[in-house]
Amino acid sequence: MSKDQTSSLESEIEEIRERLAGTIDELIYRGSPKTIVQRQVAALKAVYVDPVSGEPKMGNIAKTVGGVVGTVVLMATLRKITKVN
Repeated sequence: MSKDQTSSLESEIEEIRERLAGTIDELIYRGSPKTIVQRQVAALKAVYVDPVSGEPKMGNIAKTVGGVVGTVVLMATLRKITKVN
């Protein structure tokens, strides 16, 4: 193998190492619990707040409140029914 080929291979190996190091750093960042929590909070906020205007999305808020109220009413009704018998 000539000196030029060896030099070329060494530089190619170094480039690959740098890319792998960057990829590993990115994976560590994406997989950190803090980053995951930040992504999930942002996703949840996007459901209830318009990211462009900052206004609340009343339709989604109303659906969530309706679901919570419905669940509470259902649980109260079931408790009442089971206590009577």
